[in-house]
Amino acid sequence: MPTPLDIRSWPELRESGVSRHALDRMLREGRCMRVRPGLFVQGEAWGSATPECRVATLATALDRSSQRRPLFSGETAAALHGLGLYLPATDRVHVISPEHRPGSVLGVVRHRGDIAVADVVERAAVLCTSLERTVADSARTLTFDRAVTIADAALRLRFVTGPGRYDIEAAAAFKESCLAIARQSAHGAWRAERVLSFADGRAQLPGESVGRVRMRELGFTRFILQVPIVTARGRFFVDIGLPEVDALTEFDGTIKYVDGSLTRGRSAADILDTEKQREDLVRGVTQSRFVRYGWPHIGTARDLGRRFAQFGISPPR
Repeated sequence: MPTPLDIRSWPELRESGVSRHALDRMLREGRCMRVRPGLFVQGEAWGSATPECRVATLATALDRSSQRRPLFSGETAAALHGLGLYLPATDRVHVISPEHRPGSVLGVVRHRGDIAVADVVERAAVLCTSLERTVADSARTLTFDRAVTIADAALRLRFVTGPGRYDIEAAAAFKESCLAIARQSAHGAWRAERVLSFADGRAQLPGESVGRVRMRELGFTRFILQVPIVTARGRFFVDIGLPEVDALTEFDGTIKYVDGSLTRGRSAADILDTEKQREDLVRGVTQSRFVRYGWPHIGTARDLGRRFAQFGISPPR
C-alpha cells in the first residue's frame, strides 16, 4: 500500500521556524502544497508522488483534521489498499457517511448509507471499506475502465502468487462475494456484474487493464493474459494474446524505465535493448504479430486501433 507523504500542520511549521510570510511564499512558488486547511506537504514530494500516494495523503490529512474518523470508500479506499488506479481525482476523497449527516466538506465526496462492521478495515492508519466492499462499490459506480482497473488490481493482490500462477477458483469466489455486496444496492448491480465478469487479476498494471478494455471496445472478444512463451533464453510471459487474430500485445509504461525499484540500476538504454531482444525471441518462436502500446495509445479505442493498424492488426470481422 502507498505510504502517505509527511504532513505538517501550521503550528508544526511555525515551531520549526517557518513564518507566515515564508509559508505564503513557499505556497506561491510550489515548494509547499496545502492538502487541507492548515495541513501541508512538500511541493517536490507531491509533484513526484504517484496518484495513489496523493489520494492516500489526502485521506490521511482528512482523518487527521476530523473530530470523527472518516470511513473512506471507492477509489480512495482502493488507493489505501494499494491498488493501482486509472485517472483518479487527486483533489478530493470519497467517504461513507450515515444518512443523518448532510452537508458537504471541502474536497470530500460523501456517499450516504450505513456499513457493516465486517466491511470496515484499517489501512495506512485510517479506516476504509474492505477490499470486497471497495471492489463492489467501484464496480457499481465508476466508469467501466476505471472499475476494471480496480477489480483487476484487487484480484492480482489476492490471487497471483508468482509468475504464471493465478488461483482462478479462488478469484471466482472473490468475484461472487463482491457481486453479493453490489446486489444489496438498488443502483449499479448490473454494472458490477459487467465489470466483474471481465476482471482478471493476471493484468499486471493499470495500463494493461485499460488496454484490454480498449481492445474489447474495438471488437476483440477473446483474451489470453500472461501468455507463456518458451525460448532458447528461458520462459517469458507476454501481457495479452489475441487468438482471434494471432497477435501478441504488451503494455509499455515508461515508469519501468525510470522507477529505481524496477530498473535495478540499469540505464533506460539497457532496458530498452533487453526488451528488444526479448521481443525478437518471442517473434521468432511464435511467428505472431507483436505490438507494444503505451499510455498515449489507450485514451480511446480509436487511439489504440490506430496503433494496432500500424502493425497490421485489426479486430476480427
